[in-house]
Amino acid sequence: MDSILSRGSDHNLPTTSSAENHETRLPKESKSVKATLFGCIGAREFSSPEMWKAALTELVATASLMFTLTTSIVACLDSNESNPKLLVPFAVFIIAYLFLMVTVPLSGGHMSPVFTFIAALKGIISLARASIYILAQCVGSITGFLILSSVMSHDAAKKYSLGGCTIDGKGPTSGVSSGTALMLEFCCTFVVLFVGVTIAFDKRRSKELGLAMVCAVVAGAMALAVFVSISVTGRAGYAGVGLNPARCLGPALLRGGSLWDGHWVFWIGPCLACIIYYGFTKGLPKEGLVWEDEKHDIMKLAAPALCCWGPRSSTSQLNGKVLEIVRR
Repeated sequence: MDSILSRGSDHNLPTTSSAENHETRLPKESKSVKATLFGCIGAREFSSPEMWKAALTELVATASLMFTLTTSIVACLDSNESNPKLLVPFAVFIIAYLFLMVTVPLSGGHMSPVFTFIAALKGIISLARASIYILAQCVGSITGFLILSSVMSHDAAKKYSLGGCTIDGKGPTSGVSSGTALMLEFCCTFVVLFVGVTIAFDKRRSKELGLAMVCAVVAGAMALAVFVSISVTGRAGYAGVGLNPARCLGPALLRGGSLWDGHWVFWIGPCLACIIYYGFTKGLPKEGLVWEDEKHDIMKLAAPALCCWGPRSSTSQLNGKVLEIVRR
């Protein structure tokens, strides 16, 4: 009887070789999961010189855009025209068009966390590239406004808050309330995404229209959003929606006060618009659209990320599913 029990227990216990195989398999599986996650976010791009060159392009372009766009907006508002705010959309269109024409072939022409965020959600760029782009855009915004503050007169900088995104301000450049600004940022950003980005991310339409026309559509969508926001609020000194959190970041950090207190609006509104637009595109008719490569689509990345947090006992099975999803 004792011999039978010992044999039965020996049969149920893992042998030395099986235990060693199990121990060696776990590190390999964990390495596979780690490699898969790094592949999902595009971590290899951190070591790509071309990505850093593109990020530098975004930094320089954003700094130049902040400088030229803000000075143009201040000039429009400070002109002697009877209704100077109507000049702002034209300035936005011309400047945005020129910068898009230059930067789209180089880095994609984002110059705004909004375009980078939606590109990351849609899988046009990796999460790694998106994080570096947004950092470069924020640094570029601060740099551009530092240069602007050094050349702009103190009175003009104080009067127009460095051309910043004003919330509940006072005086000739008084802004709008936080609730109104949040709604405007959400709605106008969604309009820009729906009109401009839908065409820009459609490979077939972009090829048919050409670079110049696509840039004109995106710049026109931005000018339209600015015109709508200026018209609907009726504030004489209000320069329209930001459409670019980086544009509002520089003045908020340099001047503080109400600019910093209401700065959250210019991140939350556009980010919500990007998320809603991303969900909306999932229901668009597929016959008329040929989206750009979406291998880094956030929904495709979420599945393997969730699988990797599963029970360790089923790691081998999940790894197979993860790799299959990534290959797709």
